[in-house]
Amino acid sequence: MENIEYPVRLNRYLYLKNYCSRRQADIFIEKGLVKINDKKAVLGQKVHETDVVEVDGQIKKQKENFVYFIFNKPLGVVTRNPQGDEKAIVDIWPKAKQLHPIGSLDKASHGLVLLTNDTRIVDRLLSPKYHHEKEYRVRVDKPINNYFAAKMSNGVNIEGYVTKKCDVEVTGEKAFKIVLTEGKKHQIRRMCAALGYQIRELKRVRIMNLHLGKQLPKGVGRELTVTEKMELLKTLGVM
Repeated sequence: MENIEYPVRLNRYLYLKNYCSRRQADIFIEKGLVKINDKKAVLGQKVHETDVVEVDGQIKKQKENFVYFIFNKPLGVVTRNPQGDEKAIVDIWPKAKQLHPIGSLDKASHGLVLLTNDTRIVDRLLSPKYHHEKEYRVRVDKPINNYFAAKMSNGVNIEGYVTKKCDVEVTGEKAFKIVLTEGKKHQIRRMCAALGYQIRELKRVRIMNLHLGKQLPKGVGRELTVTEKMELLKTLGVM
């Protein structure tokens, strides 16, 4: 991810070198663990291109570049742990070989999957305590009534767990849009089943600021734009 314009603040330098987040860098600096040209660094200090930066006695070289992709997962493909003759993402899109899906999207669902090698963002993206939005378009087997929409919005008891309140918008006789901030296994399918509905199609179209859009073919990925990446990482608190 390195794209450094010198001089640069020390905490940003360590972030761009893929060593740690800017917040963690400030902690290292405050603890006296960071040196510039063999002198203890201070918060807010600038790094110049010829400077030698050390953290805890070691010169920090650039680690593996972090990359982030949106992938349009087709039906019938699993996001992790394929069994038998099941196809994984890497089987249909070889660029995913060194990447990991953040969160899952079951075999019978399709749409947006975020792929990356940046393990820093996993908990920050998936933990419900951060309230990050994931948006889905759903088609069910029979007409939607007012009770269904209200109940889906206010929480559904799925095997002893009541789901969090969420945004639900009816978009057709048998279709709706739902925005979740949690991700229980097969959550939307279980919510619908608890209310007497079966899902005919489930498509994820958004994760936070990342939109699937209409131009990305199924089975293909694209790298995040600079704007998408910066907004995502800033919201997740790793830059």
